[in-house]
Amino acid sequence: MNNPFLRSDLELMETQVRVLFRHNDVGRLTTINEPGARDAPRFFLGITKQGNVARYHETLDEGMMNELERFVRQAPWSEAPNQVNMAEIIRILSQDSPIQQVYLGPAYVFPCLSDPHTQAVRITPMNVDLLQPFFPDYIEDIPHGQPVFAIVQNQAAVSLCCSARISSVAAEASLRTAPDYRGRGYGLEVSTAWAAEIQKQGRMALYSTAWNNLASQAVARKLRLKPYGMDLSFS
Repeated sequence: MNNPFLRSDLELMETQVRVLFRHNDVGRLTTINEPGARDAPRFFLGITKQGNVARYHETLDEGMMNELERFVRQAPWSEAPNQVNMAEIIRILSQDSPIQQVYLGPAYVFPCLSDPHTQAVRITPMNVDLLQPFFPDYIEDIPHGQPVFAIVQNQAAVSLCCSARISSVAAEASLRTAPDYRGRGYGLEVSTAWAAEIQKQGRMALYSTAWNNLASQAVARKLRLKPYGMDLSFS
């Protein structure tokens, strides 16, 4: 596949927003791109040093969308995304209804990987019972989250990486490790195995997290992922 590091940050953000959400015919957000079809956020803003990617829910009032578009066009904070004026975005959106949830955090892309040697095991319907001790809530999602990899200890998956959301071009990782098994490097192994398989399929491997998830950001640093922007969404 093409080296994801050769793509601009803005191109990577455009790719990610198509992985995260489903869009209607005119490019407005409809639902989150995962089973269950939960509503997409009312407003998504992907901030990069080369520009911003703004998306609006299909039900958002036209006047409100125009006001947000003007705000984004005038934004001076591409070089300092943590300084975005979220209060102004909340003010605009709250004219319709109160904000229920705000999400913000960094977005990364995996470098090209070539046949990494890990102890990760591919999880399929044939060995899904390995998830029962620590990840029973994920068993139903195995068909939708492929590829899925795990580190197995004593016949139990203790660290798990799967496709949270996927498109024909890219996939985004979901990583979790059982509390008693954290700090052993298992997250690095499963996420590397997952990303390598995604790249074999001809897709880019993406990773994002919240600013307050310091452990997840530490994993990104150890994996030497490329940060390309910040995700900001309001529901």
